[in-house]
Amino acid sequence: MTTLNTLRAFVILTLFGSQLGLAGCGSDNNAEPAIPFVAFNEQLNLTNQEYSALRFNNGVAYHAGGVRGLVIVRQNASSYLAFDRNCSYKPYDACARVHIDASRLFLADSCCGSVFNLQGQVQGGPANRPLRQYTTSLSGNILTIIN
Repeated sequence: MTTLNTLRAFVILTLFGSQLGLAGCGSDNNAEPAIPFVAFNEQLNLTNQEYSALRFNNGVAYHAGGVRGLVIVRQNASSYLAFDRNCSYKPYDACARVHIDASRLFLADSCCGSVFNLQGQVQGGPANRPLRQYTTSLSGNILTIIN
């Protein structure tokens, strides 16, 4: 076998093997959701009127950033959670976007019917992975959210 043919065979086997590996990973329920990575560093001034809901425990507000926007949840005066609004079930569907339910007790994706608690954990529906969570830090009235 020539060097060129050996190289071709190696490339074909490598590509074929990686495709098999990826197919196996897709069935793993613990794998990271296929939500695209978007670099960002957002700073929110919590005294702004648009974030007035974040002045109370379990208050929820939306903000630009991430893939489909961010949903921010206040746990208490010093602890905030931030999630991507992109639903973890079929994240590439155009309508895969979570919102706060009218009851203000949970997050829901009206496209697939998945329901998440205010800590981003799955409560029902076809989703089996939590929402993608981002890192938050609070300094005075400034909440920083980064991925």
